[in-house]
Amino acid sequence: MTLQWRLAALKNGLLDATAYRVEFLFEILGSAFVPAAIQWVLWYALFKIGGATEIAGMGYLDMVHYTLMSLLFSQVRGGDHDFELQEMIRSGQLSNYLLRPVGVVEFVYIRGVAPRLFIATVCLILGMGVSASLGLNPLRMLGAMLMALIGNIIHYQIGAALATTAFLWEEAYSILMVKNMVVNLLSGELIPLNLFPESMQWIWKSTPFYLYVYGPTQYALGRWSDIEFLYQLGIAVLWMLGAWALIRITWGLGIKRYLSLGG
Repeated sequence: MTLQWRLAALKNGLLDATAYRVEFLFEILGSAFVPAAIQWVLWYALFKIGGATEIAGMGYLDMVHYTLMSLLFSQVRGGDHDFELQEMIRSGQLSNYLLRPVGVVEFVYIRGVAPRLFIATVCLILGMGVSASLGLNPLRMLGAMLMALIGNIIHYQIGAALATTAFLWEEAYSILMVKNMVVNLLSGELIPLNLFPESMQWIWKSTPFYLYVYGPTQYALGRWSDIEFLYQLGIAVLWMLGAWALIRITWGLGIKRYLSLGG
């Protein structure tokens, strides 16, 4: 029975996301190629027009390779299921789910992650092809995609914990928006994180966000050794367990304050 509702939620989430297939396709292409185009213009301006030969140990081709590879993992990172959670709390719809024999936080994630799993499969295949064409080890994409998927879980867990502020504050939406803006910067989606000044790199190293895009990209491009990758993967697992504990605490406290009132 437990497995049955999880599979049903997964199927329902995929069918819901792909109900309008053209819109779904354009959403993916837009979120991938617009940032990639902006980055390419930036690298072209710095290296071809500005005359730079190397920035933070990376040349023009290194930057282009980073952009190509990172856009695959940035598609896996996405997902706004935490916004759905906070809206359920704010509007009182949470009551309907509390009456069902499912874990609310887990149900929302499984339903929301379904299209990301499909995208991850496509990106894995594309990434292995890109790796082979660049002379890289295509099998590294397997480990890199695993880290990206763990990053997807952590991303949701942090958002789910922050969504519980809706039990106290009606405008919890703004907190999640700020979180997403910070993630966009510190995940490596916008720029390689090694471009940060040495004195400021502790900022992104002290968060799990670099494990979403930057970390998988570094391993896929061969810039992390297998040992470094396993070390970072262990850190990712620790962040995931810590975020799970945070959810247990915040939701346990939030449910105690929850009142479902209607007229």
